Amino acid sequence: MPKYQFSVEVEPQYLADQSEPAQELYGFSYTITVRNTGDVPAQLISRHWIINDARGRTEEVRGLGVVGQQPLLKPGEAFQYTSGCRLRTSTGTMHGSYFCVAADGERFDVEIPLFVLDASDGGSSGPRVLH
Repeated sequence: MPKYQFSVEVEPQYLADQSEPAQELYGFSYTITVRNTGDVPAQLISRHWIINDARGRTEEVRGLGVVGQQPLLKPGEAFQYTSGCRLRTSTGTMHGSYFCVAADGERFDVEIPLFVLDASDGGSSGPRVLH
């Protein structure tokens, strides 16, 4: 088992009540579960998101922590949070990475796998797996 490893699960959802298709505004939430699957405690320090809409526009978001927190996770512990974004198109994708620092000072990045934001699925299809 790798010493430094987090797993990331994402569950996106379309927010019809926060969207105005006539104004080309589509709201989405995503619930992320980050789990320390390594064998050293580590802290999530910062995030880097790449958000793409259906017209090829890309937005990059960088910042400290997630939802104002920098969770320290022991091996086997998980942290779950929900955040959101708005797109100008009814579909798009997000992916990115977390920067983490282990208790022994080792620094490592955790990939956030690409996931789809899709207003047509009504948010009821549950998690999607992309290969």
